[in-house]
Amino acid sequence: MAGELPFEKPLVEMRQKINELKQFGQDKGIDFSDEISRLEERYAELETEIYSNISPHQKMHVARHQQRPTSLDLIQLIFTDFIELHGDRLFGDDLAVVGGLAKLDGIPVTVVGQQRGKDTKDNIARFFGSAHPEGFRKALRLMQQADKFKRPIITFVDTKGAYPGNTAEERGQSEAIARNLREMSALGVPVICVIIGEGGSGGALAMAVGNRVLMLEHAIYSAISPNGAASILWKDASKADQAAEAMKITANDLLGFEVIEEIITEPVGGAHRDYETTASTIRESLIRHLQELSQMDREALKEDRYQKFRKIGEFAFEQSLSAGVIE
Repeated sequence: MAGELPFEKPLVEMRQKINELKQFGQDKGIDFSDEISRLEERYAELETEIYSNISPHQKMHVARHQQRPTSLDLIQLIFTDFIELHGDRLFGDDLAVVGGLAKLDGIPVTVVGQQRGKDTKDNIARFFGSAHPEGFRKALRLMQQADKFKRPIITFVDTKGAYPGNTAEERGQSEAIARNLREMSALGVPVICVIIGEGGSGGALAMAVGNRVLMLEHAIYSAISPNGAASILWKDASKADQAAEAMKITANDLLGFEVIEEIITEPVGGAHRDYETTASTIRESLIRHLQELSQMDREALKEDRYQKFRKIGEFAFEQSLSAGVIE
């Protein structure tokens, strides 16, 4: 198992035993097919048991797995006729954001996603998926083009946050994020956003103002990364696991808060184990939501999006009868 996580150790050990038994049988010419079959069944049961009970901090590590499918991986599997477009027409082309034209079940759409690297060299070129202002402006340019030509918009969110360096600040990082929030809220076409890995801070929200926000089962979505929260609360980023447990960042938490509309089930073992099945499940959800949203006119879509975000954060006051104060 390449790239195994610490909580997967029992699976790794069992897989080693299965492989050793297979090799021993081949070397000695002994048929262990029945024993191997029983071990494979136990392995599948153990994998299901482990992944049905993983904690928020374990989900954080799954969401950040180096082999987890990226936006480009999913675009190639979900859509047809994808044509990538480049540049923000203001400064340059940020490789941390990819996007272009494609077809979903024969319907022309615009797809935009945040893109992590596949190796160290690629990650450096893509700033580990953390966009500069030109990345957000490229995304906005493509979304405004989609609005002009009445194409639905689909975004894939996968970033620890916007790039925090001097170069990004010099080119207007906060303005670029704020502009995306404002302009996305006013788009007159269906906007569906999918959190596929880690959705962190304003860098994620700048591409997640949609009519529908969907989330992969083991993805995470938060106002700040667990590492950043740990740095602020305990002055120690190594306590990210502890922060993740307290931040309510999992898909189940966010569905309960109505921040997202749907949890997209991942294959047992996580999306990084089976790209094809993951892409197929996402595709089915996108088609279903797009069919629903396509029944709305421009003003209805804007109002639907407004109401979605307007209701987030509802809470209740409890009146204290004895003290006469609001608690």
